[in-house]
Amino acid sequence: MEAPELREYLRFLLWHYRVVDGFWFLFVEKEHGRKAAEHLDEVVWDKIAGMSAKDLVQRFDIQEKGIKGLVKAFQFLPWTMIVGYHVTETGDDEALVTVPECPTQVARVKYGLPEFHCQDMHQTEFESFANAFEPWIKVECLLAPPDHPPDLFCKWRFTLETSKGT
Repeated sequence: MEAPELREYLRFLLWHYRVVDGFWFLFVEKEHGRKAAEHLDEVVWDKIAGMSAKDLVQRFDIQEKGIKGLVKAFQFLPWTMIVGYHVTETGDDEALVTVPECPTQVARVKYGLPEFHCQDMHQTEFESFANAFEPWIKVECLLAPPDHPPDLFCKWRFTLETSKGT
């Protein structure tokens, strides 16, 4: 494949990656309830996020530690592209991740389902991901569904506890 075909194939793979994740959640929710789906989502993403971070560090030779390493790795994370994470380094010891529009929550509402509580899952996911760069990165949810303004679905702060970090 030439570069344009490869890019289109990448879009196809990322779309299917998101669709599989969405249908997995919906079918668990249907069979076992939303609480069970949210819990299993949290368990799965805790495991996947740490694995992803370690793999990204190795595959893309990310040498940076702390917030700088975290921000660089977010550039390669599939969910940054799938969801549209906006990752901003606001200093040597802080970064923000914002999501102006969440495709998962938008799709749920479009099909008559309520937004689900995803804060615990993302808390666990982001802590696992951040831990690969520095065990003293604190992850703080500033807002998340179902409680959010219309123009912003979630916002997360990553800070390096300078008393412990390097």
